[in-house]
Amino acid sequence: MPVISFDNPLFTTYVIAATLLILKAAAMSWLVVVRMIRENGGFRSPEDLRKTLANPNPNPHQLEPNPHVERLRRIQLNDLESFPYFLVAGLLWIQTQPSLTLARWLFYGYVLTRLAHFIAYLTAQTHDMRALLWTPGSLILIYMAASTLLTALL
Repeated sequence: MPVISFDNPLFTTYVIAATLLILKAAAMSWLVVVRMIRENGGFRSPEDLRKTLANPNPNPHQLEPNPHVERLRRIQLNDLESFPYFLVAGLLWIQTQPSLTLARWLFYGYVLTRLAHFIAYLTAQTHDMRALLWTPGSLILIYMAASTLLTALL
């Protein structure tokens, strides 16, 4: 059976985890836009101050950083820094044919830690708490990458 096939439960497990992360990342853009609209600010480009149906009363203050919008942008940036590594490392790692149980623990564990990290960041938890939630996901990535590298070298 080919590794990259929906008939392979390892691949299906990876696809579920990867798709959840992709949907979460896509949702972040919408959350930023909704927050910008609610705050009527946090815009970034000068052309956003043009009078339009969506912005009938433009104001130069709309270009100033808005703490609520910027928090979401930092969360989004954190996702964009992390998710590509998972997507690549996970796809490579399933080529090593790990046990399905281990794959489920690692893939779904990564997704859960990232969702927990999102909630902690959104609710302005301390760096210590965010780091505590970030660390398991980072260790999962390191394990998958190292395991894949060892398999390739041996």
